[in-house]
Amino acid sequence: MSVNYSQPALWHDKPEAWKEIMPGVKRRMLSHAATGLMVLYKIEAGKTFAWHNHPHAQFGVFVEGGGKFRMGEAVWEMKAGDSYYIPPAVFHELKTSERCVILDFFTPEREDYVKEALPPDTT
Repeated sequence: MSVNYSQPALWHDKPEAWKEIMPGVKRRMLSHAATGLMVLYKIEAGKTFAWHNHPHAQFGVFVEGGGKFRMGEAVWEMKAGDSYYIPPAVFHELKTSERCVILDFFTPEREDYVKEALPPDTT
């Protein structure tokens, strides 16, 4: 369900936009088009996003909370206000040490995440 990115689109926050992807981890597809996809996460303390990779570039910021981000052999201590970039195909893992709110942007659009997205409220 890719959005025609030549026209503006608006998504309102609503309860049905949030999906629990594992216990203590919720995410909402904020906006998307063929060129990219933005996701907001609410993650409880002590959660792990297991070692994985994907063909998309990933940009993100810790809006609240913190944890440890592992990229290859490097481990980054993250806290509110810290941002990151993960190149395509780079393996990474996140372990939260406190409740987190994280904003991620993937480019290009993630086809595997789009199925969770609601259609725009306004175009």
